[in-house]
Amino acid sequence: MNDMTTTNLQNPARRDFIVKTAAAGGGLALGFNLHGLGGDALAQAGATPEINAWVAIKPDDTVVIRIARSEMGQGTLTGLAQLVAEELDCDWNKVTTEHINPGQSLARKRIWGDMSTGGSRGIRTSQDYVRRAGAAARMMLLQAAADDWKVPVGEVTVDKGVISHAASSRTTTYGKVAEAAAKLKAPELKTIKLRDPRQWKIAGKPVKRLDTNDKLDGSKIYAVDVKLPGMLHAAIKDCPVFGGKLVSFDQSKIANMPGKPQALRVNETTVAVVADTWWRAKKALDALPTVWDEGENAKVSQASILKHVSSGLDSTDAFADINDGDVTAALAGAAKKVQATYAVPFIPHVCMEPMNATVRLTADKAECWVATQNAEASMATLSQTSGLPLTACEVYKMDLGGGFGRRGGNQDFVRQAVQIAKQLPPGTPVKMLWTREEDLGHDFYRPIQQAKMTAGLDASGNLVALDIRVAGQSINAFANPAAIKDGKDVRQLQGLWKAAGDAQFGYSPPNLRTEYAMRNTHVPVGPWRGVNTNHNGYFTECFMDEVAKAAGKDPLEFRRSVLQKHPKHLAVLNAAADKGNWGKPLPAGRHRGIAQFMGYGSYSAAVAEVSVSAKGDVKILRMVLATNCGHAVSLEQIATQVQGGVAMGISTLMSESSVEKGRIRETNFHLLHLPKIVHMPKVETVIAPTFDFWGGVGEPTICVVVPAVLNAVFAATGKPVRSVPLTGGLRLV
Repeated sequence: MNDMTTTNLQNPARRDFIVKTAAAGGGLALGFNLHGLGGDALAQAGATPEINAWVAIKPDDTVVIRIARSEMGQGTLTGLAQLVAEELDCDWNKVTTEHINPGQSLARKRIWGDMSTGGSRGIRTSQDYVRRAGAAARMMLLQAAADDWKVPVGEVTVDKGVISHAASSRTTTYGKVAEAAAKLKAPELKTIKLRDPRQWKIAGKPVKRLDTNDKLDGSKIYAVDVKLPGMLHAAIKDCPVFGGKLVSFDQSKIANMPGKPQALRVNETTVAVVADTWWRAKKALDALPTVWDEGENAKVSQASILKHVSSGLDSTDAFADINDGDVTAALAGAAKKVQATYAVPFIPHVCMEPMNATVRLTADKAECWVATQNAEASMATLSQTSGLPLTACEVYKMDLGGGFGRRGGNQDFVRQAVQIAKQLPPGTPVKMLWTREEDLGHDFYRPIQQAKMTAGLDASGNLVALDIRVAGQSINAFANPAAIKDGKDVRQLQGLWKAAGDAQFGYSPPNLRTEYAMRNTHVPVGPWRGVNTNHNGYFTECFMDEVAKAAGKDPLEFRRSVLQKHPKHLAVLNAAADKGNWGKPLPAGRHRGIAQFMGYGSYSAAVAEVSVSAKGDVKILRMVLATNCGHAVSLEQIATQVQGGVAMGISTLMSESSVEKGRIRETNFHLLHLPKIVHMPKVETVIAPTFDFWGGVGEPTICVVVPAVLNAVFAATGKPVRSVPLTGGLRLV
């Protein structure tokens, strides 16, 4: 259930793509030269006049809005279309969309700009130029009508795509003047005055999504559904131990199996079997005698990893992002000192659609059909691995059956598919599809982390010092070492940053220190929806409840006392508390918890209601989440993203990826313990935009789900929950 209330990556593949694009196309347009150079099939189609790169209008008044970002269920496609349509002032019921592929963008000097979708940036980093594109198209359409009528354009108005000239009582439509408008010179975008978001008529309103009909009737084609003439299928298996190698395999043992299976060495760690159907390829792969060199990493266990990570909690190699006042002296002089250690494990992405890609290679063309969060990175990988230039490559971007960060910078699935296709006859398409075991056993996991939290209180129970030490694996150390300067990776302190903007820490005691000690392992890691704000929010907000209890204060009032310098954090906390009835009596057996945090440019807070039985059965009954994302573009999408964030937050209370003999133990659903519908509470969303910044939506609220729930459990049992998934007799029901 969902009730909504409204109150007033950097990665090498993408960098390589941009560098090569500059050489191939002569520069970057970045979406501002809306007519572009060179043209392509979109512009030359004829039947649909292109007003600019983002807007084309058919004679029947259908408005086609081009979308450069990926759609993975989060609603970015609809949100971006709303922003364009708002400034275009067209009829929303006549709006349709089409995806842009990176080859099309390259052919027009990268006119559609950044195509990556992650970090809750799909709308907030596109909003300015797509709105200007809509406004420019509107101005050109009005000018075309004015020219036809031979009247000043200032006398012409438009409403829902119908253009009017009041003095002569004449009207026309966008479809009728589109061809003439497409020939006009575009206005200077930087001079366009955009509409005040408080006056929006399409954006900021609850509208029907544009990407649901084919999902409901089953006609949607995902990457996993792609079929091409003469296509072969590949099943794949990587060394079960990260860092191990493929030694050998025996093709002769599967030569006579159905489907003419052919075993191929994909790279130094991976083997694949190609056959006429995927199931035959998979069965042959299962039967293929394979020898692995698992290496020293096969000796690594969950216990050894935990010991390695915990060594960072008291080490001398940490660096501080915030070091205000004198924390050491303030703790030494505090009337009461509170300390606790928290821990989170590796977490897999568990996309509904396993990793896959379909590739077709010829001597002069490389094509890939793939679900990707970064089509430019996919195209760079296609080019690098095939050996063909970017201008000979194209990636056909499909809607994603789940992304959550897994299909972003790490393009291993594209690389593998290309490596397989290179060993087949030219022009042979091959679809590579991972098994669920491969998907869960070779993920780029959310990093394992621990934190030691220390607080000092004065005699009146006021917070005088707060010391936060986080230790664990670095995403950048694995995926983007260039981002680490002098051994310091500020990314792992996301949400604990001093700088205002994307993930600022909201509490301001007089003495404050936030530190990180890097402790890497052999397990590959990467962004997982919400990334580091999730565990940093859990560490901080559960600890704040422990400190509030030690101070003898209500958790809400205690937080308010330390949030005075951060009014937006405080406002969203108050919004959640108000809607969540904080302080009001609850039925017997129910208990509340509260939390607030910031991430991805947005402010979030949550109130949870739970019950805990004598046996330790935890039932989450209700959650209220408040968010301030600055400008709210798609109200329904925000509410559904919040609800999805609750589901993902709950999953971390039940699931983990643990290491045994150097490999991941939980390689299918029966071992992973994912939440079911019965575990979902009633979710109520409070959207509280302040109309003064652009924040994210998809990820920010996840970080307050776990601490709000666990603080409610703390209120019920009197015992803090310092590690997840739930153990010690507690379990979600």
